[in-house]
Amino acid sequence: MAPLPRPGWHPDDRPDEPARQSGVLVLLYSIRGRLHVPLILRPTYDGTHSGQVAFPGGGSEEGDGDLTETALRETHEELGVAPQNVEVLGTLTDLYIRPSNYEVYPTVGRLNAKPVFRPDPSEVAQLLEVPLAALLDPAHRRREAWQLADRSALVPYFAIQDQTIWGATAMILSELLAVVGKCQPDGGIFGSPCSE
Repeated sequence: MAPLPRPGWHPDDRPDEPARQSGVLVLLYSIRGRLHVPLILRPTYDGTHSGQVAFPGGGSEEGDGDLTETALRETHEELGVAPQNVEVLGTLTDLYIRPSNYEVYPTVGRLNAKPVFRPDPSEVAQLLEVPLAALLDPAHRRREAWQLADRSALVPYFAIQDQTIWGATAMILSELLAVVGKCQPDGGIFGSPCSE
């Protein structure tokens, strides 16, 4: 789900300014025996990720012990999910986002029951509860030529619930699906059942 690299791009190309560290939570929970993950539509604002679909999460703050704590704190602020209710299962690969100069660290967590979400309207324009099965369905995977800020690119994305899920969020979801796809017959994902 990553766009093809721009011509002349090198993976070590980064601004002189250090990347801001951020944590996001890939939260799994079951609805009627099907695993879901919550995504949020960011409100429209004057910024790089305005109006985009994302995982709950954000920049690290003083007092966060690590980026998993950042992800849990931000998810509590944005969706009202209490950190103590989340069983942390592991992490996925960190990802550098050049347009905003963020290094994103995804933590995977699980809830034993469907949460009662309380989205903060200042940070969440819409909550999407996405079944993993929908993400695995090829009918929801698209690829289009887009004009980005500095170039045109063939961009892969998920088309889910009338939203376009692309960029870092789509790449993290793709890695999650690759991990889920490696579930064994006994149902292990990060040491937990793939389905409830």
